[in-house]
Amino acid sequence: MDASTVQRRSAPGKGRRPPARGVPACIPTGAFDLGAARWSTRTVADGEPSAGAPALARPIRVVLADDSFLVREALVHLLDRAEGIEVVASCRDLPSLAEAIEAERPDVVVTDIRMPPSQTDEGLQVAAELRRRHPRIGVVVLSQYRDPGYGLALLEAGSDGRAYLLKERVQDRGSLVAAIEAVAEGRSVIDAKVVEALVEARTRAERSPLAELTPRELEVLSHVARGLDNRAIAAELVLTKRAVEKHINAIFLKLGLTYQHDVSRRVKAALIYLSGRGEPRG
Repeated sequence: MDASTVQRRSAPGKGRRPPARGVPACIPTGAFDLGAARWSTRTVADGEPSAGAPALARPIRVVLADDSFLVREALVHLLDRAEGIEVVASCRDLPSLAEAIEAERPDVVVTDIRMPPSQTDEGLQVAAELRRRHPRIGVVVLSQYRDPGYGLALLEAGSDGRAYLLKERVQDRGSLVAAIEAVAEGRSVIDAKVVEALVEARTRAERSPLAELTPRELEVLSHVARGLDNRAIAAELVLTKRAVEKHINAIFLKLGLTYQHDVSRRVKAALIYLSGRGEPRG
C-alpha cells in the first residue's frame, strides 16, 4: 500500500458513510506541515458533544495510525473483536491520518507517537491539533518510550480525552479497549510504568544537588559543562567576569566542592550537571 493511502473499513453489514466533501483522495507524503493539512475549520457548536461527554450509545468509531503494517493489522484484529468499537480507517503516516480524520470524523484516534514524514513526535502533534480544531475527538497515543516527558507533553494542553499507553500493553486487548472507551468519554489514562518513571524522575530531581542552584547558576554551570572559561561565559551571558566568578564560587559551595583544586572543581561540577540532567558525557 502506498505511503499516502488511507485504508478505510466498514463494519460487517454497515455501509461506510461518505467522506466529507472537499477532502482529497490522499495527501502526498514527504515534507509535510501539519498546519497545511486539510483540517476542517469547523469548531464545536453549542450543545455539540465535546471531550468530557458521557459514554457513547453507538459504537466508538476509531481511526488507527502506525507506520508498521504488522502493528496496524494487529490493532485492527484486536479491535475488530471488541464489542462497541468500529475501526473506520487505518493509516501509515501523518498526512493520511489528517485526511482520514477529516473524512471520517472519528470518536477516537489511536496513533503511534512517531510516524513519517519526520519520525519525531507526529502523534503528539496530532493530539495538539485536535485539541484546537476538534476537541471532541479523543486520542490514544501508543509508544515504546517510557520517558515521562512524552506523557507530560501529551497532557500539556489538558488531560481530558487523552491516553498514553506503552505498546507492550497492546497485547492486552482489555487495556487498549479501556483506554479507547476512557478518551471517548473525555477521561484520561496514563500507563502505570510512565507514572512510575515520572515519580522516579521527580525523586531524583529533588535529591539532586542541582536543586539548590538558582536558574542563573544553572545557566552558568551549563556553560562550564560545555568547557567555556569564565571570560567566554561572561561574553555569552552578557555578564562581567567578576559576576561569573561569584556565580561559580556559589555553585562550588552548593555542590560541596569548596576544598578542591579549581580545575578539578570545574570538571566535577560539570559531571554533576551532566549526570543530573541525563545528558551524554561525550
